[in-house]
Amino acid sequence: MKYYEMFAGGPRASSIVLGLMRIEALDNASIAKLVGTARDAGVSVFDHADIYGTSRHGCERRFGDAVTFLPSEREQVVIQSKVGIRDGFYDFSKAHILDTVEGSLSALRMDHLDVLLLHRPDSLVEPSEVAAAFDALHSAGKVRSFGVSNHTPGQIQLLATEVTQPLIIDQVQLSLTHAPLIAAGLASNIGGLDQSIDLSNGLLDYARINDIALQAWSPFQSGYTGKVFIGDRDNYPELNDALDDLARDHGVTPTSIATAWLTRHPAKIQVVLGTTTPSRVAEAVAGSDISLSREEWYRLFRAAGYRLP
Repeated sequence: MKYYEMFAGGPRASSIVLGLMRIEALDNASIAKLVGTARDAGVSVFDHADIYGTSRHGCERRFGDAVTFLPSEREQVVIQSKVGIRDGFYDFSKAHILDTVEGSLSALRMDHLDVLLLHRPDSLVEPSEVAAAFDALHSAGKVRSFGVSNHTPGQIQLLATEVTQPLIIDQVQLSLTHAPLIAAGLASNIGGLDQSIDLSNGLLDYARINDIALQAWSPFQSGYTGKVFIGDRDNYPELNDALDDLARDHGVTPTSIATAWLTRHPAKIQVVLGTTTPSRVAEAVAGSDISLSREEWYRLFRAAGYRLP
């Protein structure tokens, strides 16, 4: 397992993140087994959001019901949650941020979050309100560090005009078949090629320059469809051939290789799993330990349908 220094004085952050957005319907024993398997495999980062579940804080509440960390264990893990999505609109107001964090802490049965992310950009954001909320949470010891999700470099810079804490994470959709923030840079200055259109406004390089960790959500899905590309030979025959070949070469599964493609990148990308199956966690962890060669990495990139001009 690869680990990164997420923030000074905090626990090491694993390259694999366990997302808890689908645990609401599981019983306590199943949730505890999922989390325990992840911890045994070296996963140290657990991802939540207030909107996960059929009711607000639903999945956070189930996690709090099923999982109890001893004080020594709590200091070894990173618990992160998100705020900002409401029913039909986005809200980065001070009042909503503070209220949501209180609800998350109560549901999780914890006294602090290690990281709080702003979930999706609020076009009506007032950076001064965000800063006031972050200052209050940080000074009270309720949130240790802050970040964003699905934000562009410009949106991060706008927040930074008032926010004094470093924004250390940007969680974005990223997979082998949905990698515009990587693919655009490889087709720079090529006219007439859709791949050359930069939809992320240079986020990949911006994150590396500013020491912002990129967390990849939906790492095995094809675009925004929700469909998994692994095993989908109707739509991705060449990619699945490549995944199978490399899985055989490295003695792992295709899921491991799809994970390795992300963690191989020098941007130190973390992979956010949405699975509730413990064995899937183990497959992803195995992939994080594989360092694909350049030839292997680019073979997968081309097989996913991207071009090298």
